[in-house]
Amino acid sequence: MDVDAFRHDHAFLGARHDRNERRTWAVIALCVVTMVIEIGGGVAFKSMALLADGLHMATHAGAMVIAAVAYAYARRRMADPRFSFGTGKVGDLSAFASAIILLFSSMLIGWESVERLLAPQPIRYNDAIVMACLGLAVNLASAWLLHDGHDHGPHDHGEHGHDHDDDHHHDHHHHHHDLNLRAAYVHVASDAAVSLLAIVGLLAGRHLGWNWMDPVMGIIGALVIARWSIGLVGTAGAVLLDMRPGEALPKAIRARLEAEGEQVCDLHVWRIGPGHNACIATLLTRDPQAPGAYKARLKGLKTLSHVTIEVEPWTGDQASRS
Repeated sequence: MDVDAFRHDHAFLGARHDRNERRTWAVIALCVVTMVIEIGGGVAFKSMALLADGLHMATHAGAMVIAAVAYAYARRRMADPRFSFGTGKVGDLSAFASAIILLFSSMLIGWESVERLLAPQPIRYNDAIVMACLGLAVNLASAWLLHDGHDHGPHDHGEHGHDHDDDHHHDHHHHHHDLNLRAAYVHVASDAAVSLLAIVGLLAGRHLGWNWMDPVMGIIGALVIARWSIGLVGTAGAVLLDMRPGEALPKAIRARLEAEGEQVCDLHVWRIGPGHNACIATLLTRDPQAPGAYKARLKGLKTLSHVTIEVEPWTGDQASRS
């Protein structure tokens, strides 16, 4: 018997892992360049608005670094035997951490906006509008770099399946999405939304005298960011807790394994990386075959990357109890 035929690696990284890592570092470079320009300009022109936005860009770059480091760590450690199912979920851990940071950021924005609404402060509208426009341009460029063709927006909760049986199903837990990239994308998209809302509020304040519009837009932006971040926390948390990646894939697995009268009495399906799921199934059958025969039935389920089958003979007693 060829033992090597039963061995396989556990490299369950996303199909675009390297590309996503490069793009994340490109966004970091963009943020750092913008930060240097703004802080330098703030010091040269004695503009607090430029300094404040430059410091904000520093936190923005820091959040991106979390994603980039996760990509690098997962790539370098993917053959480490200490990771039972590879490093595919390192990005999900990074996404969860980023979502928590983003949630706290929304709370801070909301708190400051409420304070400014209750105790209005003078606003240098021209400087603030320029900074908001610059921030919007940088965030839109970052969002373009981080956009994944499989994503449908920061608030999307669905995804089409990848097997013929699943083509018309939606997957709430994003079993294909790179959540690390998604977290970075949500971060820049939320910043872009805040910048856009700030521009609206500042223009209304400058031209209509509605000074209250700026903090109101801040509150709306905080609520939008909180909604996006809570959704990301739920999605990444579901992966980290090994929740089922929707119902379509388990149904397809069960249907194929029970195609000849067998009974699946125990089935576990969970995500082990972007586009990769694992399955452990216990099968009762009156005509036991080698596990490989049942694994062959699951070929074609493209997101199913690691399968373990346990076969038990189906006795008369078991049949009467079932």
